[in-house]
Amino acid sequence: MKKIILSILVVAVLLVTGCGKYGENDVINDLEKKINKLSGYKLDGDLEIVNNDEVYNYKVETSYKKDDLYKVSLTNTSNNYEQVILKNTDGVYVLTPSLNKSFKFQSDWPNSNSQIYLLQSIIDDITNDKDKEFKETKNSYIFTTDVDYPNNKKLVKQKIEFDKKLNLKKVTVYNEENVPLMTFKVTDIDYSPTFKKNNFKVNEVLKTISTETMKETTSINDTIYPLALPEGTKLVNEEKVDKTNGNRIIMTFDGDKPFLLVEETANIEDEMTIVPTYGEPYMLMDTVGAMTDNSITWTSGGVEYYIVSDVMNQDELLEIAESIGTVPTMK
Repeated sequence: MKKIILSILVVAVLLVTGCGKYGENDVINDLEKKINKLSGYKLDGDLEIVNNDEVYNYKVETSYKKDDLYKVSLTNTSNNYEQVILKNTDGVYVLTPSLNKSFKFQSDWPNSNSQIYLLQSIIDDITNDKDKEFKETKNSYIFTTDVDYPNNKKLVKQKIEFDKKLNLKKVTVYNEENVPLMTFKVTDIDYSPTFKKNNFKVNEVLKTISTETMKETTSINDTIYPLALPEGTKLVNEEKVDKTNGNRIIMTFDGDKPFLLVEETANIEDEMTIVPTYGEPYMLMDTVGAMTDNSITWTSGGVEYYIVSDVMNQDELLEIAESIGTVPTMK
């Protein structure tokens, strides 16, 4: 009788404590084991970026090989222009065939911040957030975590969805108002891909990218002004100068938050050229540009943009950059 009573008590304790139930810690442990043992993977998906009233869509192809080799192909679906962020033993590159240029960065990408299309970064965000939320549905495990986008403070949290086999399905990044600004939907995952010997070499990657170049813009007929300006700051000077191929517009803004904005025709090189670049690769609207502590550079629609300020922080610079569209605006 005593043995029967003891058995009943043990079963009751197990039921109360939930022993044997597959929960949050089990999901995290198995995710870490699954990702850490991989020698490589390929991840395909669709990325949507929202900026004000504009929506930008990309086809994303991510390749990873053990020993810190990464290749992320980003194809803008509106114009079919492809850029590749590449990390190999030589450094970090942004390959831009439409300009016949490869921008080489002195950067620790992708370790510098959250990355919506890299499995390692997503797992790190989950494990590093002590206040993360976990939810299980019929078909999914969902984590809500903080994010680390030091160059864009508007991005504050993300929801990460895995299926019951622990395959990544969707990542959505939100602002403070709970508005989704980035959404990545996974369409395919391969955990045992076969890579060619030189799959992560610049010259070999360039052979796999469309050679269609951007239509070269020979002149800037209409100046494009930022729609967002810091309070107490205004345009005080605008100068248009000719250069060898095209022209350049230099705008000086003065006041409480002075800055310089340069717009110039982007030159397409005759041969692929490697351009040393400061800062970090940064995805800005319809292209991948470069961001430093006090400047942002990017190319869109055949025009190269450059914003620099001695007093503004990255958030302020980014707000100005994101307010510059492709349609000329009044001063």
